Amino acid sequence: MAFSDNSRQSLIPSFLYYSSTSSKTLILQKMTDLRSTHPSSLSANGSGELSSSNKSFVIPAPSEPGKIELYSPQYYAACTFGGILACGPTHMSVTPLDVVKCNMQIDPSKYKSISSSFGVLLKEQGFRGFFRGWVPTLLGYSVQGACKYGFYEFFKKYYSDIAGPEFASKYKTLIYLAGSGSAEIIADIGLCPFEAVKVRVQTQPGFARGMSDGFPKFIKSEGALGLYKGIVPLWGRQIPCEFRHPHDSFFFIHGF
Repeated sequence: MAFSDNSRQSLIPSFLYYSSTSSKTLILQKMTDLRSTHPSSLSANGSGELSSSNKSFVIPAPSEPGKIELYSPQYYAACTFGGILACGPTHMSVTPLDVVKCNMQIDPSKYKSISSSFGVLLKEQGFRGFFRGWVPTLLGYSVQGACKYGFYEFFKKYYSDIAGPEFASKYKTLIYLAGSGSAEIIADIGLCPFEAVKVRVQTQPGFARGMSDGFPKFIKSEGALGLYKGIVPLWGRQIPCEFRHPHDSFFFIHGF
């Protein structure tokens, strides 16, 4: 049976109504050429013979209950939650490496290599020393992940709407890069205070035990603005990383 170009675009996939073992088509294939408002045009014996007034009709796509609507409040909330899960626990899990890295940067003459640095820290601070600053790491990167994933989706749509459908499609890569960079600027503003306290706790034993006492001590010694002394280097490190790869929040959300 031959189909018109219009009917080919509106019918259900061919594998649902074509037989792989026979040249004959199924009754459902014949039904797609009938008027949707004239079901009686089928023959009385149920054989599905076509009448003289055949026309194709559109078969609606199946509904997907429980799915999150794209760019809805629930979608942004799910992206934000996904960012928390993606960034907070993962950064916290590598706290020992972060402690070694920060100390190698602060005192390279004492902490000369990764292996020797682990030995020095274990000797001087014990096993618990490897996890100094895990609380500000968890909280800070959870905030960063929430802002990064949530605002990325927001700015991606916002810039696409400003550009319009034609330019949004033509310059999609640039729009996504702009959305990613904008989201990272906000995310790092949320991360920076936690990062400042974390580095001080990790590199100055005795300064504080963690976030609860380290945060007020830091503000008392350097003021509230001192929490943002490292914001520019942080932007310089993080924003290029966001340009390097797209976010996976869309796929993360639709995987639920």
